Amino acid sequence: MTQLHHVSSSFDGMGISVRLLQVLKKMNITIPTPIQHQSIPVGLEGKDILGIAQTGTGKTLAFGIPVLQRLDQFKGRALILVPTRELAGQVNEVLAPLGRIFNLYTSVIIGGVPMRGQIRDLSRNPRIIIATPGRLIDLMEQGRVRLHDISILVLDEADRMFDMGFAPQLNRIFKVLPKQRQTFLFSATMPSVVLRLATAVMALPVHIEVAPTGTTAKDIEQEIFIVTRDAKLSLLEKLLQDFSGTVLIFLRTKYGVTRVTHMLKVMGHKVAEIHSNRSQSQRREALAGFKSGRYRILVATDIAARGIDVQDIEVVINFDLPGNSEDYVHRIGRTGRAGKQGRAISFATPEQQNEIRAIEKLIRKTLTVAQKPGFEASFRPTFFQPKPAPPGYANRNPRTRSFRKRR
Repeated sequence: MTQLHHVSSSFDGMGISVRLLQVLKKMNITIPTPIQHQSIPVGLEGKDILGIAQTGTGKTLAFGIPVLQRLDQFKGRALILVPTRELAGQVNEVLAPLGRIFNLYTSVIIGGVPMRGQIRDLSRNPRIIIATPGRLIDLMEQGRVRLHDISILVLDEADRMFDMGFAPQLNRIFKVLPKQRQTFLFSATMPSVVLRLATAVMALPVHIEVAPTGTTAKDIEQEIFIVTRDAKLSLLEKLLQDFSGTVLIFLRTKYGVTRVTHMLKVMGHKVAEIHSNRSQSQRREALAGFKSGRYRILVATDIAARGIDVQDIEVVINFDLPGNSEDYVHRIGRTGRAGKQGRAISFATPEQQNEIRAIEKLIRKTLTVAQKPGFEASFRPTFFQPKPAPPGYANRNPRTRSFRKRR
C-alpha cells in the first residue's frame, strides 16, 4: 500500500480536462482541498485509492472528477455506494451537474421512495449509479439492475456502512462486480473490518491520509457538560439562548429525537427532526428547511451524521453521547467546515466516564469541561493522557490496541 503526498494550489496541472476545469472555475471551485489534490491525479491514472479523510473535506470531488473523466474516456459505468439516503442525495447534487458536461447521467437508488421512478431511470442505462446497498440488492433480485459492466466502484463512508450492518449486502454486491475495475474507498476512520475489506476488494491501493484516523477538524471548539439526565433539557434551553445561528442536535434514539423536538417546539423554536421513522419526503423537507433557514434547529439520530452537508452550522450539540466513539467524530464534523470556526458541545451523565475516555482516546485530546451557573460539574471524568508514539510508528489504534507501521 503506497502513501502519497503532494501539494497543489490550483486544479491546473493535475490532468483534469479543459472542459471540466472551465466548469469548476465557473462554479468558483478553484483551490483543491488536501484530499482532492492528493486523490485526483492518482484517480485519473486509474489506480485504486484507499483514502482516510473526515467529513466536509471535499471527498465527493476527490473521487467524482476522476470518475467523470475516466467514464468519458473509457467504456463502462460507475457504482457509488453510500450508507444513507441523505448522503446519496448529496453526492448526486455534486456530480449530476458536472456529469451533464460529458453527457453522463446519474441514477439515485435509495430506499424510502417508490421503486417505479428508479426502475425507469435504470432502464435508460445511466453511466453513474449512486446507491444505498439495501435498495440496490432489492433491484438486483428483481433483475432490474445488472453490474457486469461496472468499471469503477466507489465506497464512500465505508466505516459507516459497517456500523449500519451492511456487510452482508456489500459482500453480495462484490460477488457480481467485475474483478477488473478501479476502486475508491473512503472512510473517516479505519477499523479492522474496513482494512480487511480494502485488502479483499482492492489491487495495490494508494493510501492517502489527509488526517490520522479519529482526527477532528482543527477549527472546532469542543467542550463537555457533566449533567444529570433530568437536567439535560433545562441546560439545552439555556444554551440555545447563547447562540443565534443554526444548531444541529444529536440523540441516540428516534423516540428521544421526537420528544426533544416536541419540547423545543413548545419553547417556541423553529425545529425539524430526522430519523428512520420519518418518510423520505419528510426527511428531505426537514433537511431542505434546515438548509434554507426555515428551521433554525435540526434534531437527528446518527442516521443524519454523514448525510448533512449544510454550510455554517454554528454549533453541534450531542444531547446524548454517541453509541460508539467514532460517531463522535462524524457528528461534530457537521460544524467547522471549509475552514470556518465551529463549536461542539456534548452532554454526559456522571456515570458515562468510560464513554468520555473512549472519545478522548480516539481524538487524542482532553475535552474541556464546561461550566454554566446551575450546571457545574462536580468532578473531572478523564483518564486520557496523550503519549508520544514509539519512533517509526503511527498513532496507536484504540480499536485493535496495536501499532501501525508507517510506510
